[in-house]
Amino acid sequence: MNSITKRWLRSSLLITFLLVAGAVSIYIYTLISGSYNGVQQAMLSRISSMGGQLKITTGQSAEQTSQSRGSLLRRMVEQFDEKDKFEFMLLDSEGQVIATSSGGTLRYEKAPEDFLMAMESPNSSGRSVYASVTGERVMAISVMVPYPAEDVAALRMVTSLTMVDQMMVERVLLALGIGAVILLFSAWSGVFFIRSIVRPLDEVAKTANAIARGDLSARLPEGSDGDEIGRLCNTINQMAGELSKTERLQNEFISSVSHELRTPLTSIRGWVETIAHIRDPEDENYRKGLSIIGRETDRLYDMVEELLSFSRLQSGVKLECRPLDLVAELTDAALFMEARIRAEGLRLVYEEPELPLPIWADGSRLRQVFINVMDNAVKYSSPGGAITLDLLQDGENVYVLIKDEGRGIAPDDLENVKLKFFKGKGAVRGSGIGLAVVDEIMTALDGSADISSELGKGTTVTLRLPIYRGSGEAPDWAVNAPKESPEKE
Repeated sequence: MNSITKRWLRSSLLITFLLVAGAVSIYIYTLISGSYNGVQQAMLSRISSMGGQLKITTGQSAEQTSQSRGSLLRRMVEQFDEKDKFEFMLLDSEGQVIATSSGGTLRYEKAPEDFLMAMESPNSSGRSVYASVTGERVMAISVMVPYPAEDVAALRMVTSLTMVDQMMVERVLLALGIGAVILLFSAWSGVFFIRSIVRPLDEVAKTANAIARGDLSARLPEGSDGDEIGRLCNTINQMAGELSKTERLQNEFISSVSHELRTPLTSIRGWVETIAHIRDPEDENYRKGLSIIGRETDRLYDMVEELLSFSRLQSGVKLECRPLDLVAELTDAALFMEARIRAEGLRLVYEEPELPLPIWADGSRLRQVFINVMDNAVKYSSPGGAITLDLLQDGENVYVLIKDEGRGIAPDDLENVKLKFFKGKGAVRGSGIGLAVVDEIMTALDGSADISSELGKGTTVTLRLPIYRGSGEAPDWAVNAPKESPEKE
């Protein structure tokens, strides 16, 4: 039995049982007390009507009045017309029977309990329930006579409780049956409901375990978004799809990086073998080989640095922020890239603003962002094109726009270009993680990186950062930002 069912049995079903048991108990108690009280009231009303007739009895003297009352009571006993339901008795001061409607003679070993209770009760009445000599349960009511009536001290009425008890047993059994039906229905509906939850959860657990073991093709049946189980199934399926997509991108990334690393290594190895057979340092192939080896080594170094930087970012972007002039930072990056831009046959279009734009940022990380974006612009531009840098602001934020006139990005690839490991259909050399690094850093700086592109016309990367208006202190969003120095790359 699973834990959810156990918890349900211990909580919901137990509470239901206690509620039903309580309701049945209250009903049984009310039924018994109400039934007995009804019988008691019926006998009391008859005794009261008989006692009331004694009030109108008068005589010449107290003795004659007492005799008249005694005679009247005896006639009432003789003429009692409900002998099939009740037995009417007259008792003396010792609790012994003077007369009875059944016509028999009775003598008690001791005064009846209800008679003794009536003598001590403030309302001069008493009730007792007991078993007769035949084993039949009966109820007896005794009421003291309020007026002298010869030797009559109390009126007593006795009735059988057999029919009342039988009726109560039937109703008690009916109540117990209804309670049992309620409990069975609650248990059945609860188990049905629990199973409707537990079984899907078992499937979810099995599928999650399969995904954890690496089976990213495992899927759950599509659920309805109307309930939590359905949304959970859909979420896990979506998670599996994203993991599968990430795994595919990682595999493509590994394949791409392997190829990117193999190409310069092959070139270096070939030229090393060529140079090994050259004895004259002035030989043209010697100088060409050294140049290629140096260039390819730089290329390998840049790729490894990019991979290391990306790896460090996965454990959290570490920033050393301080107030900076965005104009100066962008200008430094432009000067650094200008030689390479010209070497690729491109033009750099940048007019440095006269006024500074204060921001709160990590200078080395920001430089990394600018160089990564401009490096991409160079890679995807054809000779003769231009790379344009613009600075804009709207009062709250400052925007750096880096535009190229290259091949552009396909619409299908545009929404994925910032994903880790993603390389689009028209990707050129590189690891495919440059824009992922850019997005991570900009997000850590409370900024953003947005990309728009049109095939055949070029791409624009818009970098947004909030304008810093402080006086040497960190802005509110940067109070909890890590202040560790970035690792050397």
